[in-house]
Amino acid sequence: VQVISGKALDVNTPQTPGMNRAAAITNARTGASKLWAGTVTIHPDAKTGAHHHGKLESVIYVVKGKARMRWGENLQFTAEAGPGDFIYVPPYVPHQEINASPDEELDCVLVRSGMDPVVVNLEIEPVEPPEEVYWVDSIHPHPSEGCPMDLE
Repeated sequence: VQVISGKALDVNTPQTPGMNRAAAITNARTGASKLWAGTVTIHPDAKTGAHHHGKLESVIYVVKGKARMRWGENLQFTAEAGPGDFIYVPPYVPHQEINASPDEELDCVLVRSGMDPVVVNLEIEPVEPPEEVYWVDSIHPHPSEGCPMDLE
């Protein structure tokens, strides 16, 4: 059993503009082999582009603020969640994460069913246009560059 202090989270994890992620439970930090857990703070009024997380399942627990999620092949479904609410995102489901507040940060705890930081950016015309906040790093290209990874 390990206790990870909230003051000792690892910010050296892939970041998205408009969001700040910090890892608590990773293989390197705890030896975990089947899940990743950490926190995410989403800046006021920030919106991601449409994306999914491959075969990974995600659970988001809202600590503070108001989350709005859009999902579906055309992001046609919407739901909001507040403090104390859980959001479940199944594998391969296209979605867009939105901070529904124009002036308050959204603080969440995030748990994923795997260790890999899988984010597949999608070219979907979102219901709410995103700010340019695609998760882009050495593994995840901008959607205009195509996707070199084959996720099964």
